[in-house]
Amino acid sequence: MKLDYRILYLFFFCVAPQAFSQYTDLINTNRPGQSQGAYSVGKNVYQFELGLGYGKESHKLLDTKTTGMLAEYAIRLGVGLEELEFNITGAFQQHDVTYNSLGYSEKYSNFSSNTIGAKYLLYDPNIKRELKGPNLYSWRKNNRFQLEDLIPAVSLYAGVNIDSKDNPFIYEDQLTISPKFMVATQNNWIGGWVFVTNFIVDRISTDYPSYQYILTLTHTLRTGTSIFVENHGIFSDFYSDQLLRFGLAHLINPNLHIDASLQVNFKDTPTKTYGRIGIAYRIDRHDDDEYIEEKQGLFGRQMKKERKNKEKKEKEQRQIEESGM
Repeated sequence: MKLDYRILYLFFFCVAPQAFSQYTDLINTNRPGQSQGAYSVGKNVYQFELGLGYGKESHKLLDTKTTGMLAEYAIRLGVGLEELEFNITGAFQQHDVTYNSLGYSEKYSNFSSNTIGAKYLLYDPNIKRELKGPNLYSWRKNNRFQLEDLIPAVSLYAGVNIDSKDNPFIYEDQLTISPKFMVATQNNWIGGWVFVTNFIVDRISTDYPSYQYILTLTHTLRTGTSIFVENHGIFSDFYSDQLLRFGLAHLINPNLHIDASLQVNFKDTPTKTYGRIGIAYRIDRHDDDEYIEEKQGLFGRQMKKERKNKEKKEKEQRQIEESGM
């Protein structure tokens, strides 16, 4: 009997993060939201994510109407360690602006962002749960929400923004290279619910640093489709906003997914409404057969060290017994 991979998608999205954490047999992307999950794509996995968007903006004070188009990209590479991911992300935008009171229009385009960075998983609570094992006396306790489910996986991200000079999407005379830092957390809950938070400090070496948070809640359905809602807060002297995104993603095959979403905001300086579609594809060369505790950061390496020491002592004891001493 051939098992429907959409059912597998539900299984791995809901259950496998507790068992495998980093790598899963099915693609795990950050799309269609803007947040980054705590987990990497997995060692020897190369993932490509692309999105296109179209929308309208209206600025009440400036009396402008804008038609915007954008192209987003992300290249995610699992290299070296299971818990480490390198990534390159960015967005190219084009705006066609009409100044109603002045009676003229202008068009401009450029990269609104280009960032090279790395993310490292510091802590994964699922490892200790896996080593502890299930409750053998209660199916109910193993399949209901527990207080320990509130403890998230935690990762740190550090990156570098690379901007071009005379970029219309950033303020004038901005440094072309600036840092970006982020703390990402992720909870995988029973029933196909995933909650991700990002706390971001961006362009802190410039005159207009940005402080942001992103909260993303995702739910996976039995059809291989997931739905999400996301709140994105941006605080800066240059640009501040509250953005709401919602949409869905669907698994085509284990290495390919598509998505669609809508973004709106809650102010009129400017109002923003954007529709987005996207695709994510991975090249999966993850072929390491490792113990789970060997794959998960400092805790994993400590477990591996302790096991090796134990094996060494057992070997020495056998040698002593064989020698008759």
